[in-house]
Amino acid sequence: MLGGVRPGSGGPVMWWSTVLLLLRLGLHALLGLVLPGAATVVVPGVNAVCRASYGPFVLGAGDEYGRRYSSFPVGLRKEMREKARGMFSFGYDNYMTYAFPEDELNPILCRGRGPDHGDPSNLNINDVLGNYSLTLIDALDTLAVMGNATEFHRAVRLVIDTVSFDKNSTVQVFEATIRILGSLLSAHIILTDTKQPFGNMTLSGYDNELLHMAHDLAVRLLPAFENTKTGMPYPRVNLKKGVPPDSRNETCPAGAGSLLVEFGILSRLLGDSTFELVARRAVRALWSLRSNNTGLLGNVVNIQTGQWVGKLSGLGAGLDSFFEYLLKSYILFGEDEDLEMFNEAYKSIQNHLRRGREACNEGEGDPPLYVNVNMLNGQLMNTWIDSLQAFFPGLQVLKGDIEDAICLHAFYYAIWKRYGALPERYNWQLQAPDVSFYPLRPELVESTYLLYQATKNPFYLHVGMDILLSLEKHAKAKCGYATLHHVVDKSQEDRMESFFLSETCKYLYLLFDEDNPLHHVGNKYLFTTEGHLIPLDSRLRDTSWQDIFHRKSKVQQTQEKLSQTKLQTGNSSSNCYRVPEERRFALPLKSVYMRQIDQMVGLL
Repeated sequence: MLGGVRPGSGGPVMWWSTVLLLLRLGLHALLGLVLPGAATVVVPGVNAVCRASYGPFVLGAGDEYGRRYSSFPVGLRKEMREKARGMFSFGYDNYMTYAFPEDELNPILCRGRGPDHGDPSNLNINDVLGNYSLTLIDALDTLAVMGNATEFHRAVRLVIDTVSFDKNSTVQVFEATIRILGSLLSAHIILTDTKQPFGNMTLSGYDNELLHMAHDLAVRLLPAFENTKTGMPYPRVNLKKGVPPDSRNETCPAGAGSLLVEFGILSRLLGDSTFELVARRAVRALWSLRSNNTGLLGNVVNIQTGQWVGKLSGLGAGLDSFFEYLLKSYILFGEDEDLEMFNEAYKSIQNHLRRGREACNEGEGDPPLYVNVNMLNGQLMNTWIDSLQAFFPGLQVLKGDIEDAICLHAFYYAIWKRYGALPERYNWQLQAPDVSFYPLRPELVESTYLLYQATKNPFYLHVGMDILLSLEKHAKAKCGYATLHHVVDKSQEDRMESFFLSETCKYLYLLFDEDNPLHHVGNKYLFTTEGHLIPLDSRLRDTSWQDIFHRKSKVQQTQEKLSQTKLQTGNSSSNCYRVPEERRFALPLKSVYMRQIDQMVGLL
């Protein structure tokens, strides 16, 4: 247990002094008080910009938070688990009834939606919808996680028998990779897993068809990597014809640099280096373009010239999954290069994006917050953050930076409490949405689930319940769950994105399903950025092509390479308790700081 106290490690006197200190700290945490004269914890490598104030918020005390969040009955937990299952079933069943084989469900008019062939410039639709039964494919492993073998088998058969990628559809390479390719690979692994942790998910007569389909799709995406001077891919490709003649040369780090997990898995399952090679080359190209001064990347880059078109650096749209996949690629594949890049990126993020007091749960000053800055000098560019940034506490859990994750998560939860949803952009200075819609995104739920796995604190079960009940109240429509057009008036848009079933419902279900096989000791899984399950498997650490593109010679990679001496992380499914036992049933954040954050977003 990282951070725990072991009797005998420093003698009985030292140990008892430590226990008394922990008890004192725990008492103050429960009472919501700040210790008089508490020293600020200095984080090495974080410069003065992290200590800057960004708003006049006043500390106050109170224990109403402890009364509300300190326990969660077992019966209520089971009730919420079944509500989450019912939420998924309502969306999935209505998709199959009214929308399949089209890509998405329109939950208000109860009909299907496919690509907008009449308006090729409608990228909001056409980037995602490829006329390949997107929602069905994206939901495959959620069926398995919920133990529904019958429907999982039926869905797999439908995909094999009815889906083809030989379509005149121009899709975004990133979206097709994370939603379709990732789900096909996850479902294939579930079908062929000799352990079968979710019950018998094997399918009679299955002959690796989903793996072959994943290969076919990836081959159709490969033209995006051709004829670019940097190695970064074009953002879009036509599945039948290749890169469109009028294709743009601008892309973002998340779009170009978040393909390595899925492409790497495919390469290692097939024994073909092609896919990992092009994805890794794109990551290295982006990494070489970071600022010499700050170590940061911008948000828009030209794939031919390597020039930054957009110089905004943050943790949200355009950059989020780039950082996520540096760490997750290391966890899956064990390549030192990926971890080295992630550690350097994380250091730059802490140095230049983080504002507020240095310690999450101690000291005075504003709550920690990650802002958008100029990549060249670290100067503040605006006062909004976007909802995609809510993924970052979950990534910090994987890294082992639990305390910082607790604070940032509390900020996003406070926004949710105010609106019953997360606006796409929130202006922390004006305490109001800048962009007001909410498309049922999963990032806050994901971080909530991972923080619960790391802390086992009932606070996060309450957060999950608040999110679930808000979705039931505001997003439920006649035939599914609808995007909120405006988080204030709760008006709806007629669209249910596929990630609602593949991620939002899955994380909510897993949060309340303590006995899920995913949480058993010995079952170690990683979630892709689309929430698809991938086991930590030795097959993904052995390659026959290391000399082709690995810059450093390395010894045989084994599961032991994930040791905490090298990477302070554990997978969410292994119940990685990162917070001392003494704090697990107190609030994760002192009441005084929760009140401060609530005040910061206009709740008080």
